[in-house]
Amino acid sequence: MAAYLDAWLDEFPDDVSGIARAVGDIARAKGMTQVAKDAGLSRESLYRALSQEGNPSLSTILKVLAAVGLKLTVSVATSDD
Repeated sequence: MAAYLDAWLDEFPDDVSGIARAVGDIARAKGMTQVAKDAGLSRESLYRALSQEGNPSLSTILKVLAAVGLKLTVSVATSDD
């Protein structure tokens, strides 16, 4: 799961909707009903937020990541010069 999301973040860092869909893919693989419950969100709102048209808040993304056992970390960007 972490490698899949890392790949999205590395290859498409500006594709916010794609990253949200990748988080949605992870949530669906873990079971959306359980992820929604663990994240404290309704299943329907989670499906909506993580859909192609969705625009989830950072709070929602962090809750989903925590529910599937992942966390967001920050590192120094490297230059490709």
